[in-house]
Amino acid sequence: MAQIEAFQVMEVQRRAMELEREGRSIIHMEIGQPDFGAPPSVLKAAVTAIEREALGYTAALGLPALRTTISNFYRDRYGVQLDAERVIVTAGASGAFMLALGALVDPGAEVLMPDPCYPCNRNFVRLFGGIARCIPVDESQAYQLSAHDVQSNWNERTRGVMVATPSNPTGSTLSPSQLRDIARVTAERGGFLLVDEIYQGLQYGSAIHTALEVSDQIYVVNSFSKYFGMTGWRLGWLIAPQDAIRDIERLAQNVFISVSTPAQYAALAAFEPETLEVFEARRQEFEKRRSFLLPRLKALGFRIPIDPDGAFYVYAGCESFDPDSRHFALRLLEEAGVALTPGADFGTAGTERHVRIAYTRPIGELDEGLRRMEAFLKSNVDAK
Repeated sequence: MAQIEAFQVMEVQRRAMELEREGRSIIHMEIGQPDFGAPPSVLKAAVTAIEREALGYTAALGLPALRTTISNFYRDRYGVQLDAERVIVTAGASGAFMLALGALVDPGAEVLMPDPCYPCNRNFVRLFGGIARCIPVDESQAYQLSAHDVQSNWNERTRGVMVATPSNPTGSTLSPSQLRDIARVTAERGGFLLVDEIYQGLQYGSAIHTALEVSDQIYVVNSFSKYFGMTGWRLGWLIAPQDAIRDIERLAQNVFISVSTPAQYAALAAFEPETLEVFEARRQEFEKRRSFLLPRLKALGFRIPIDPDGAFYVYAGCESFDPDSRHFALRLLEEAGVALTPGADFGTAGTERHVRIAYTRPIGELDEGLRRMEAFLKSNVDAK
């Protein structure tokens, strides 16, 4: 427990809520939660299930119909032939990480991952006695690990590699060729590759891929929270190699028994053609917000060396304003009413000089947030 750090963003969010209770207007650009919510078809499916289904426990690996539907989704969207037996429905992506790493990580084993990365990834490894070995990456490689990084940092204690595409906090992605190279280096050393695809579908300007196109030995984690807008439903999935399913099933039986039954029935509606059209329209809206936000942030003086091509975040250097992003974020909140995420939540590789800015609010609110930031920065320059 001593190794598990508190989120700095929670300090920002707690203070933002206090200010709102005091009557202050706060523009929330810190929260990684879509502002759309579950579509009506998903809500209707949930109500129907509650009214008509028994809603007892499902199998530990999930509702068979949902596992088959997810398998068919990979076939139809990505051309990947995926046996439904390899699909494990989980209690959010967090549950997927727990099951995968519980089956893969022994005490003392090292798992390589980029720095910066989502902080919970480090803590899931620690939960099972493993060591999260975070490798510094920067804009020169789009904040992503390379096959060379994996090769040069592998040692006798290394058990596997975790990467994310698109990434939180940077919004950068890995191409199929990059994933293929990492998978090859990892497999040659007898290790595992776990790919976080939680933001899959929220990509801009390039074709959308899955790591399963590269190999059927890769572990893939996905979620209904981001692209599907179902954060509070706490539902995700894990794709695992065939020979790992039985171990993961035993772990799921003991840790979770099963995940929310109403949520699983509701999720079936997320893959209907009409609902997928809703998600595509939302993706286009996120792309508009990204296009609106990026040039304005650059004009304000934020350092953004690479344009994010996925998720709904901008990872921006704030060192020209303040070398301590936590101090900068708290001042911006108190004085301008704009909430951002301090970069130090995501690692130690220069993260204290960065902030993560989420475009999960309508363009009107983003515009107001930018106006407030501009006034704040101008007043501070004038004060100097």
